[in-house]
Amino acid sequence: ILHVADRGKDRIVALPDADGDGRSDDVRVVAENLESVHSLVFHEGDLFAGLPSGVVRLGDRDGDGLYEELSTLIDDYPTGGHNTRTVLFLPDGRMVVSVGSSCNVCEEEDARRAAILIYDGPDAAGERLFASGLRNAVGLALHPESGEIWATNNGRDMMGDDLPPETIEIPGDGTDHGWPRCHSGRIEDPDYGYPGACAGVTAPLLEMQAHSAPLGLAFYNGETFPPEYQGDLFIAFHGSWNRSQPTGYKVVRLPLNDQTPAGPLQDFASGWLDEETQQVSGRPVGLAVGPDGALYISDDSGGFIYRISYMGSP
Repeated sequence: ILHVADRGKDRIVALPDADGDGRSDDVRVVAENLESVHSLVFHEGDLFAGLPSGVVRLGDRDGDGLYEELSTLIDDYPTGGHNTRTVLFLPDGRMVVSVGSSCNVCEEEDARRAAILIYDGPDAAGERLFASGLRNAVGLALHPESGEIWATNNGRDMMGDDLPPETIEIPGDGTDHGWPRCHSGRIEDPDYGYPGACAGVTAPLLEMQAHSAPLGLAFYNGETFPPEYQGDLFIAFHGSWNRSQPTGYKVVRLPLNDQTPAGPLQDFASGWLDEETQQVSGRPVGLAVGPDGALYISDDSGGFIYRISYMGSP
């Protein structure tokens, strides 16, 4: 059953599809009163969710599909600014959480901001800094073969229509991705940069159009799309808000050869931006590959969940 963080209503809903027709039969509220809940991940039978102030673990002990047990694991994250908190579990059971910056560009007072934090396990013990200099890494996913973390990162504003690039990063233990002094591993910031500011900064895997606002990402591990899609990366572009010509508002595909980009980004799902009128009808956020092999896309503007499936050649 697909579970969705309904951030605007502080709740988590389940969308059952008992008859398997590709349409939800119901919108079932399974947890409430979770302020601005963002990311969801199942681990060892429990559901973990990111909130602006931390992480909670939800348990369904009687098997009725409702999460009546709530444990607060972390409640002291700094709030304000970028306030999504994305939770992910590594193959060895350690938990990581991305915490966005408090600002567009600034020197943070709390080192946990603009960073990815790591914990010893699902009880959130042993907090330490894993990767730094990530202004707003909203999307996290594990590469299906290497087990490495891949992340979307949103670049700063007010440097023009095309700078700095949005990026796909591969954070590692101790990596520094440069913000606020350096962007994309090569661009010194006009406000906080200095000669040599990019020395030692981890370069991104991929640069993308500035202001596209990449959020969710997902590796395709289903079995129903054509073979050439296997292992490829899908990225949700939420879309620009401060660009002279709007950009984004679509889902793109990055062809991969194992861990290496095998070609340029390709539009996969679009139409939320009317190129003629510049009107926007939707903004993609989250991505998930279902056990049915379909790609599910959340839209926090229109309030929809889209399901994209492959029906074969006509």
